[in-house]
Amino acid sequence: MTDPAHAAYDDVQRALLARWPETRLEPSLDRIRALVHLLGDPQTTYPVIQLTGTNGKTSTGRMVDALLRQMGLRTGQFTSPHLESMTERINIDGEPASEEVFVRTYTDIAPYLEVVDRSQPHPLSFFETITGMAYAAFSDAPVDVAVVEVGMGGSWDATSVVDAQVSVVTPVAVDHASYLGERPADIAVEKAGIIKPGSFAVLAEQTPEVAEVLAARVAEVGAGVAVEGDQFGVTLRLPGVGGQMLTLQGLAAEYTEVFLPLHGEHQARNAGCALAAVEAFVGGIELDLDVVRGAFGEVASPGRLEVIRRSPVIVLDAAHNPAGAYAAAEAVQEAFSFSPLIGVVGVMADKAVDEILATFEPVMAHVVCTQNSLSRSLPADELGDIAEGIFGPDRVHVRRRLDDAIDVAAGLAEEGGSYGEALGSGGVLVTGSVITVGEARQLLGGPH
Repeated sequence: MTDPAHAAYDDVQRALLARWPETRLEPSLDRIRALVHLLGDPQTTYPVIQLTGTNGKTSTGRMVDALLRQMGLRTGQFTSPHLESMTERINIDGEPASEEVFVRTYTDIAPYLEVVDRSQPHPLSFFETITGMAYAAFSDAPVDVAVVEVGMGGSWDATSVVDAQVSVVTPVAVDHASYLGERPADIAVEKAGIIKPGSFAVLAEQTPEVAEVLAARVAEVGAGVAVEGDQFGVTLRLPGVGGQMLTLQGLAAEYTEVFLPLHGEHQARNAGCALAAVEAFVGGIELDLDVVRGAFGEVASPGRLEVIRRSPVIVLDAAHNPAGAYAAAEAVQEAFSFSPLIGVVGVMADKAVDEILATFEPVMAHVVCTQNSLSRSLPADELGDIAEGIFGPDRVHVRRRLDDAIDVAAGLAEEGGSYGEALGSGGVLVTGSVITVGEARQLLGGPH
């Protein structure tokens, strides 16, 4: 017999998925503004730290959230997309909303959805609806501060109905080109929109053209600003077992011997941005060193260089664009001594597939091309054809089913492939899409 509470959650999922998908956009804040106004503008009842960028938003947001909670604040965090459950998108005090809270929040706002749908030229989308749910849930909790990650872009993203006290821009590169533009500078114009008058902007190190766009936005709205490499950053990084030891220069002080249980230079730099954001949020004052160490020491970022199984070791990373693939390739080489490394790759059809594969080619002995369950996923056969032109046919394997692909990759890793490496020294990296990684996580029984 189906649990009635879970059945209600399934009904809500179906109702949300029946709306415009996240990939269908109509650039306007009119619908979300109409919704939150009917809800009593819950997003104005707490301060907000908002994050945008091409890569690193989710991990940085988790670090910001951990720091705030370690300081004794009650937090709400909104993140997207989810790995396994929609409830992951709405977090309160570091935990995903329960299915009961998720259903109750949807039920509370459902009558207002119909009103907005009837009053606007287009109905509320999935993302706009779940954004409204998050803002309502945070107000009901209530939270002391919300950490909000944009879905796509910035200016026209539904989350931007807030005026954030602190705006964080992680590294900007090309992704969602058909929606945001082909050049990083064009994309930066959209992302810079989260920097509002009177706010404080924390900017990760950027390419010169992106930095110029962000600086112009800061000047235009009169925001405060701190730039990685100038006002804050990582001054020492020592990779080790299970993570890395850092010294971080913040806005107000230097913080030494900070252990971060995540791999890769990009995660260390995310930590620098998170620290600066929280310092800015509390007025630019020094944080307690024990708070900083305690917060970073407990950070987890599922699906980001996450070891999900051993013997052979299987690592999940949600890299889905060239910049993310480069960071994952660098980090997996630094953190693990896989010989060989076997890739399981499943990507969305609208991504820069050639560039992603070319980035992984030097570090992967073999690649197993697969696909996830979404219709937007590039068919495994087509991915395999592209991969053969980059890896050569002898290094490419095609399995449509993700479970079969993982089994093939695990076998190659245990055998040492055709390169004569030591038996049992190989590893598997599952990557290419958040959806692919989420479905692999479910197949491999990862923690929820």
